[in-house]
Amino acid sequence: MKTPIAGSAGSWVRLAAVSALALSLAAWPPTAAVAQAPTGLAASAPSLSLDRALARAAEVDPGLAGLEARTRAGDAAVRQADVRPNPTLGLMLENLPTLGGGNIIDRTETTLSYEQRFERGGDRSARVALARGEAALVQAEAAIRRLDRLEQVQRAWAEALGAQADLEIARERLALTERFQTEVQRRVDMARDPLFAGARAEAELAQAQIDFDQAEIQARLARATLGRFWIGASDFSLDPADFEDTSAAREVAGAAAEIDLAVLAAQRDVARARVSLEQARATPDATVSVGVRHFWDGQDLGLVVGGSIPLGRYDRNEAAIDRARFEGVAAEADMAALRQEREREIARLQVLLASRALEAQRIANETLPQAERAVVLVREGFARGGFTYNDVIAAQTALLATKARRVAVLKQFHIDRARLDRLTGAHADLLGLETRS
Repeated sequence: MKTPIAGSAGSWVRLAAVSALALSLAAWPPTAAVAQAPTGLAASAPSLSLDRALARAAEVDPGLAGLEARTRAGDAAVRQADVRPNPTLGLMLENLPTLGGGNIIDRTETTLSYEQRFERGGDRSARVALARGEAALVQAEAAIRRLDRLEQVQRAWAEALGAQADLEIARERLALTERFQTEVQRRVDMARDPLFAGARAEAELAQAQIDFDQAEIQARLARATLGRFWIGASDFSLDPADFEDTSAAREVAGAAAEIDLAVLAAQRDVARARVSLEQARATPDATVSVGVRHFWDGQDLGLVVGGSIPLGRYDRNEAAIDRARFEGVAAEADMAALRQEREREIARLQVLLASRALEAQRIANETLPQAERAVVLVREGFARGGFTYNDVIAAQTALLATKARRVAVLKQFHIDRARLDRLTGAHADLLGLETRS
C-alpha cells in the first residue's frame, strides 16, 4: 500500500517541477545582457533608407576626380586632332668643295625652303570624329563603373539589413539557451536530472554565445562596409520594415535602359570613325614647298617651287580599313548578344523576385504560425510530463530555423532587386545619366 502512495507522491512532485519549468519557458524574458543592443549601434541615429544610402554614395564617389580628368583629356584629344600639320623650314647647302678644292664661297649654293603638307581626303575631320568617339567611350565606361558601384552599395545595404535580422535571431537563441541552462542546472543540483544534462546545456549555451558574438561581428562589419562607401562612420540605423518590404516584386520593370549597351555602341562608333580615318589616310597627302636659292658666285637669287605626292602603288591602306570595318561589325554583334542576354536576365530576376516575395509571405503566414503553435503545444505537453527538455528545445530550434530561412529569403530578394535595378538603370538619375530605352 505504501509503495503506490510513495510513487504517486513522487509523480506529483515531478509534475510540479515540470510545470514550473514549463511556465518559466513560456514566459521567457531575455536577460538584460542579451537584450541590450550591440555596443556602437546608436538606436537614436537617423534611419538610412536605400535612396539615402545611394545618394550619399553617389555624392562622394572617389572616381569622380578621375572621371573629370579623363573628360578633360578627351577634350584635349579632340582639340589636338583638329590641328593642322606643322610646316617645315629647310636649309640646303650644295656644291660644297672637298678639302683643297678651292674657294668654298664661290662654288656653294644655298636654298632656304618653306614646306607645307596638305591633308587630302578629310583626314582632319576624320581624326576629330575619332577623338570624339574615344572620349564618348571613356564616358560610357565611367557610367558603367558608377552604376556598378551603386549596385555594390545596394547589395551592402541588403547585407547590413540581413545581418541585423540574423543578429536578432541569434539574440533570441541565446536568451532561450541561457534560460534553458539555468533550469537544467537547477534540476541537476536537485538530482532530478543526470550530470550529462547539465554539461550538454553548458555546451549549447557556449555555442549560442559564440554564434551571437559572431552574428554581432557580422552586423558590425556589414554596417562598416556600407558606411565606407561614403567614407563615413556607421552613424545610422536601419529600419527592419525596409527589410520586410517586398513591394518591388509587384512592380513591373520598365524598358531596360541602354546604359550597358552604351560601351558597345561607343566602340561601334569608334570603329566607324576609324574606318573613315583609314579611308582618308588611303588618299595620299600632297606636299608643296617654296624656297629661295642663293648663288654665291654672282650673288644671284632664284625662286624654287616644288611639290610631291606619294604614289599609291603598294600601300593603299586596305587592310587597315578592313580591320576597322570588322571591328564595327563585331561591336554590332556584341550589342545584339548583350541585349538578348540582358532581357533574359531581367525576365529571370523578375520571376525570382516574385517567387522570393511569395515564399517570404508564405513563411510568415503559414510556416511561422505553425512553428509557434508547435512550441506552445510542446511546452504544454512538457508541463503535463509528456515531453522532454529536448522536445522543447527542438521545437524552439525549429522555430528559429524557420525565422532564419525567412531572413535568408528576404536577403536574397534584396540582392536580386539590386541586380535588377542595375540592369534597368533604376538609379541612373542619381548620377545625372541619360537613359535611352
